[in-house]
Amino acid sequence: MRPSGRNLGDIRAISIETGVTKHAEGSCLIKMGDTHVLCTATIEDKAPSFLKGSGLGWVTAEYGMLPRATNSRNRREAAAGKQSGRTQEIQRLIGRSLRAGVDRSALGERQIVVDCDVLQADGGTRCASITGGWVALRLAVNKLLAARLIVSDPILDHVAAISCGIYAGQPVADLDYAEDSEAGVDGNFILTGSGRLVEVQMSAEGATFSRAQMTELLDLAEAGIAKLVAAQKAAVA
Repeated sequence: MRPSGRNLGDIRAISIETGVTKHAEGSCLIKMGDTHVLCTATIEDKAPSFLKGSGLGWVTAEYGMLPRATNSRNRREAAAGKQSGRTQEIQRLIGRSLRAGVDRSALGERQIVVDCDVLQADGGTRCASITGGWVALRLAVNKLLAARLIVSDPILDHVAAISCGIYAGQPVADLDYAEDSEAGVDGNFILTGSGRLVEVQMSAEGATFSRAQMTELLDLAEAGIAKLVAAQKAAVA
């Protein structure tokens, strides 16, 4: 039995509320169970300097956690004067994942920055950030299209992410913190809406895993991603 009482392949309850901030070109509050992430997308009129003259746009991300997003207070990274290695790794992952679903030539020489701020953490914050970040990005691009600042839609496909792992010897989908902290195998799966793989991060936390187990986790991930993509579609409809 999972701590939450969910079946092995069940994902947590998901909700995506859009238009939650006044100023951002795209925004949403995504809730995956007790993991809540505020995602905002900001359009900047020029691309990074390394893309000057290329005709290509850029999508990047920043990620952070509020001090009491977890059960004990974490010091703000701004107060510490530097980002942790974990934060840098996660925001690079979010940026890579979102760019996989974008035609950067259609975006033109501009940048969209997706900010993902974790309000409450209960496992899977990077996955929720990617799934919600795509919604914020989609809404921002809609404004570019409506203003006729771009002529074709640069969004190629949905992008969503889910964690799956081996908990108590069983493959399970969408790990919460209680499972993630005890999982023998932990994996993050980022896929497009059409089922193409963007990135897979898997590691043995307490025991090695077989190729067959990896396939089981991928099957769970594909089923979970289909539900997340349906939620994304409903949110931006």
